[in-house]
Amino acid sequence: MRLNHVTLPATDVEASAEFYRRLGLTQIVAEYPKYARFVSPEGDVTLSLHVSELPTPSAATIHFEVEDVDRAIAELRDAGFEIETEPVDQPYLWREATLLDPDRNRIFVFHAGEMRLNPPWRLTD
Repeated sequence: MRLNHVTLPATDVEASAEFYRRLGLTQIVAEYPKYARFVSPEGDVTLSLHVSELPTPSAATIHFEVEDVDRAIAELRDAGFEIETEPVDQPYLWREATLLDPDRNRIFVFHAGEMRLNPPWRLTD
């Protein structure tokens, strides 16, 4: 089994679509006002937005891995994105920062490297 697709709720799909295009995803479907789909610039995982009422605050999160979190966050800030939390080293051995999409879904920009799949506490067979 391979993770292929994630769908996020959005109250305004067009506004959220603009956010994700600016973030660097390539939009491949625009069925406004109800739906939009994107493909990641690296790999083939897709993300869609579907019009929905949202819980407040939203429990949805999405993670984008980059090689250099500090540089990526600086570039996002320079592009006009509001950064929620600055880059920080986490106890689970990831470096991450966060921003929010228009519906306050939390976006993590992180680097985990080998620790993403092989942390010291990984279960063994």
